[in-house]
Amino acid sequence: MKMIRLSMPKPRNPLVAAARLRHAGTHRPGTGSLRQRAGRALRRELDHLKHSP
Repeated sequence: MKMIRLSMPKPRNPLVAAARLRHAGTHRPGTGSLRQRAGRALRRELDHLKHSP
């Protein structure tokens, strides 16, 4: 009778799962906040131009 050999799977890197759950990426602020800030600055300038004589 021949013995059956089972190979063990390669161990997974425990840090990868944590990074994927955290949505790891660049350490920059999102573009949405920058767009909002630019829009507010533009609105401020337009309001200032409207009220000037």
